[in-house]
Amino acid sequence: MRVVVDDRSLLVKPDVAAAQLNADRQPEPPPTNGPESEPGRGSGSVSTTHTTGSGRSTTTTITPQTPQLRRFHGSVTLDARRLGRDASRIAEEVVQHLSSIVGADVQITLDIQAELPDNASDKLVRDVTENCHTLKFDDFGFEEN
Repeated sequence: MRVVVDDRSLLVKPDVAAAQLNADRQPEPPPTNGPESEPGRGSGSVSTTHTTGSGRSTTTTITPQTPQLRRFHGSVTLDARRLGRDASRIAEEVVQHLSSIVGADVQITLDIQAELPDNASDKLVRDVTENCHTLKFDDFGFEEN
């Protein structure tokens, strides 16, 4: 097990934590007849009452599951003239939060698309291609339009 101490870390007493966990596991009291127990209100639970042919009624309560948000994705267009500034802000305000989660697998892909007004010169093709090789781009190339 890996222990990470950061600004979100807490130090707790085991007996206090155990008492809290036990209190959290206690069943909730049944709903009252107040406005919180109406369908669509309060905790989000929905109760339905059904009367069978024998005259007995049954109540079914459905509590929706809390969504398990386990994946993030995002795409943003950056200004090529302010790439350093914008990428730095994204790193600080988004990537840092995601990568601070223990066990998180954060992958970042930079996608570059350029439409050139004229034919790419041999020097431009050579320089960009060599730099892409050196920087270990997964995929790159020039195309005819």
